[in-house]
Amino acid sequence: MEARRTEEGALRLGGNARERFYDARGYGSPDGDGLVLAPVEAAHLLYRGDIDAIAGDSLYSFLAEMPGLPGRFLVYKDLRDRGFYLAPASRWLDEPTSCDLVVFPRGEGPWGEQVESKIAVVGERDTVPVGRLGDRTLAIVDEESAITYLDSSPTPIEGATSVELPAAIPAMLFGDRALVPDAPPALHQEGFYGQPLDEGDRPALQLSLLEACYLAEGPLALAPELVTQRGREVEGERFERRLQVYTTLRTAGVVPKTGFKFGADFRTYAEVDSVDSLGHSELLVRVVTTDHVFSPRDLSLDVRLAHGVRKRMVYALAGERTRFVALERLTP
Repeated sequence: MEARRTEEGALRLGGNARERFYDARGYGSPDGDGLVLAPVEAAHLLYRGDIDAIAGDSLYSFLAEMPGLPGRFLVYKDLRDRGFYLAPASRWLDEPTSCDLVVFPRGEGPWGEQVESKIAVVGERDTVPVGRLGDRTLAIVDEESAITYLDSSPTPIEGATSVELPAAIPAMLFGDRALVPDAPPALHQEGFYGQPLDEGDRPALQLSLLEACYLAEGPLALAPELVTQRGREVEGERFERRLQVYTTLRTAGVVPKTGFKFGADFRTYAEVDSVDSLGHSELLVRVVTTDHVFSPRDLSLDVRLAHGVRKRMVYALAGERTRFVALERLTP
């Protein structure tokens, strides 16, 4: 049996192909008693020895003809070997441009209507636009043909931290930070703002410019425009992107602190009753623009680092509104 090209360029199997390969094993799209196959499906059937050729080509010559097909074939084969039925995304999704394959729930196939996950196949040397993250799994094929699965999904950010602060607390800009000479205890102890400069019941408290700008003209007697101007002088447009994300996190009841030690913008705490009984932070947050482009290596490094310090990796997309996408290693 050989897959032949139709006049439209599709690959078709005749005979009783529908019964043998679709009804029994979930390959292709029915066409009478025959079957229309995507290139990756035809390649897998040829690899298994279920068909003899694809339009006269052997497996390796067929794979070599189409850029990107070898990577998709490796992922398709890996997931089939793990017992999953899957299909080309173009057959199932209205806008499949950022996905290559869909995977059906275990025990189910293309005969039903449910899709378990969407797969975007990425080579180690490819790039990943930030818009390709969210509601899909990246299958990254490295130079040795090993596959790393990274699940990306929109994630809600919720916390339960709240603190009542007095108004007009005296403060001053202090280089690339701010200083509260006589800080009320709740500012640090309950709100986890800043870092005490010395000991005592009302120590001088050092604040980051982000913290100072968020608190300015409310709890702090500082003009927000002056703090923002200092922030721009220190780090340019990046300051306002980080301020947008910082504000979103605080508004959601989450406490963001610097993630510098982990190579991120923030580490976060969902609930702070007192800094004296502080637990581990839960998330590492990196702020990116909506047109940011990742390398797969950077994504893998971020996820590995976050996992190693018992946190989840989250990207904050700073645009008209802040969106959060979590990225985690996945074993299918």
